[in-house]
Amino acid sequence: MGHGHGHSHSHRAPDVHTSGPITRLLLGLLALTAIATLVGVVVLWPDGERPTTPYSADGVTYPDGEVLRVGEACPVVTQDSTDFPEICDDVDVRLDDAGTVDGVRVRPGVVDVLQVGDRVTLVAVPQQGADEPSYGWVGVDRKPPLGWLALVFLLVVAVIARVRGLLAILGLGFAGTVIGWFMLPALLAGSSGLAVALVGSTAIMFVVLYLAHGPSVRTSTALAGTLIGLAITAGVGLVAIHTARLSGLGDESSLLLRNQADQLDFRGLLTCAVIVAGLGVLNDVTITQSSSVWELRQAAPHLSRRAIFTSGMRIGRDHIASTIYTIVFAYAGTAVATMLLISLYDRPLIDVLSDEAIAEEVARTLASAIGLVLAVPVTTAIAAATVAPAVRPDGSLSDERAGSV
Repeated sequence: MGHGHGHSHSHRAPDVHTSGPITRLLLGLLALTAIATLVGVVVLWPDGERPTTPYSADGVTYPDGEVLRVGEACPVVTQDSTDFPEICDDVDVRLDDAGTVDGVRVRPGVVDVLQVGDRVTLVAVPQQGADEPSYGWVGVDRKPPLGWLALVFLLVVAVIARVRGLLAILGLGFAGTVIGWFMLPALLAGSSGLAVALVGSTAIMFVVLYLAHGPSVRTSTALAGTLIGLAITAGVGLVAIHTARLSGLGDESSLLLRNQADQLDFRGLLTCAVIVAGLGVLNDVTITQSSSVWELRQAAPHLSRRAIFTSGMRIGRDHIASTIYTIVFAYAGTAVATMLLISLYDRPLIDVLSDEAIAEEVARTLASAIGLVLAVPVTTAIAAATVAPAVRPDGSLSDERAGSV
């Protein structure tokens, strides 16, 4: 009993995980990375004018209004179609500021979900030589339901995760700010998609990880693993995009963007998408691995760093298996319509994978998966090298060399 009590006290001393040359090297490299990231933000900060489109020109407004009438849906066009209504897929809208707009054409399928009284947004484009602008359809005003959903999310996080969860949401807000105020404008200004993605993602990870998990060597270990995983993802993504001859124009949004801003490097945009797509899962994997190693050290102070690494990798393999499912099913859930459309052609699966719309997502998914899988042993090794040395049975620290795993 007395020996067990003394042993309990003896392993608390090395729980100051800030000693050793590996730890100092880790913190030094992260400091240099932070400086390089700040320099990158300054260099890539957009200072030119953004491309203009007819919908962002001077005088264009986006008035809100209320639906007064919902027209009938246009029939589906087939080879046997002969009778079409004169007017279909249209709505009448009473604007909030003034007047009523009749016969606004909407996208196919919209009238099936609209009801009289729904709030909608139109676009008003001034016409040369005309007193009235030309009105077009933008969409349903979904701010109220989405706002309530966001409020419920905040309440659930606050009740269950408390301060840690709210800090994570604050970090998410910072990530959105970096994407909206730096990354997207920099991309529109013509900056390299690879450079913007690496600089922006690194800045996000620095703030998000330290904000949500606190400044510590444990968090720094996860950050180092995340940044290495990002670099691996970027490298794999670049190789995949170039060897698969992907153009970055595999979906409708990219084609529409090309018509509005044809000076953009769409392969660079795809590279940026590959890197950003892996941020969340990569962060999850590395922080779990780092925490696992520290908890193993606390629970078993006598284990060598090599044994800690081996045990941490067993945890990591289980996490890898579940995370791979998460990545693949997340894509499958967002691509149901695309997969249904392709299945109508009754083509072999291997041929379907060659279609650019699918090939882009396959490349994005596999690059992210490779990055996160390799981040597991990297993070585990760094964490095992920076935890406190093992404790001998007599309570003294072992003479393990820092970094020996």
